[in-house]
Amino acid sequence: MRRLGILALLLTLTAALLRGSLAGAAGPSPSPNELGRVMILEYHKIDYPEERWTRTPENFRRDLETLYARGYRLITLGEFLDGRITLPAGTTPVILTFDDSSPGQFRYLEQDGNLVVDPKSAVGILEAFGREHPDFGRGATFFVLPAADPPNRLFNQPEHVGRKLQFLVSRGYEIGNHTLWHANLGKYDEATVRAQIAGAQEWIQRYVPDYRPRTLALPHGVYPRDVSWALRGSAKGMTYSHDAILRVSGGAAPSPFSSAYDPARLPRIQALESELTYWLRYFDQRPLERFVSDGEPGVITVPAALQGRLRENLKNVRVVERTTGR
Repeated sequence: MRRLGILALLLTLTAALLRGSLAGAAGPSPSPNELGRVMILEYHKIDYPEERWTRTPENFRRDLETLYARGYRLITLGEFLDGRITLPAGTTPVILTFDDSSPGQFRYLEQDGNLVVDPKSAVGILEAFGREHPDFGRGATFFVLPAADPPNRLFNQPEHVGRKLQFLVSRGYEIGNHTLWHANLGKYDEATVRAQIAGAQEWIQRYVPDYRPRTLALPHGVYPRDVSWALRGSAKGMTYSHDAILRVSGGAAPSPFSSAYDPARLPRIQALESELTYWLRYFDQRPLERFVSDGEPGVITVPAALQGRLRENLKNVRVVERTTGR
């Protein structure tokens, strides 16, 4: 009996030491900093082979695994714009965007007479990863091209366009404006710019009538001569209003609570292997630059040294200074 008691004690001590070892390997939880920057990742094709504008399904899945393991969690662009970042303490928001509505982003397959989401499409991979890791969240914005030449016209399955757009909205994804056919807005006059944007929204609302695209991703990253043309207006009876305009590059975005935040000029990170590696390492080496949630909705926790970077006139929030830690 005495030997059994000693054995039980040794097993208990071993388990405790192992837990401590694993906690130490993971490192301490990052300190809250809600003035840190946020990665808005920009994907295009999910297909083969891996190229400048193409991420393979396997590499896209690996991107999600890497982000999850490093404490990143999905939020939508809408949540970011509204400052509704209600993530658990110690985690960091990340936003996914997909430009050009290419087939590998969202594809249906027919199996035994039923339509199923292709598990190797971006939506299929996101749905599967969300089931396996429900705490990762669900969210992405798809900037679609309603009048582009195939294969970029609304995911290239015309018979399923309505079903796809309705599926995205019903599952919490967002649909963004990318003009009718990827028009370089810097080349056109005001009437043409407005027709491109309003026309794209009219197409989207054919299938999801009550849906308002809140964001515009600039084709080629080029602004029109007057940014106000892209923010709001109308053409042929269709009125549009965008809460943000996304660039094609520029790095990590300022926090929505930061004085540097400009929703009309939101930068993105192109989701290339080199860019992802660079920015993940960047935030590892500069923890004060990384947005880290405090887990408290309605409270903005910032390092005391950064309080001067807060936006003015923040509404319905309480600011808390963090004076210790990193």
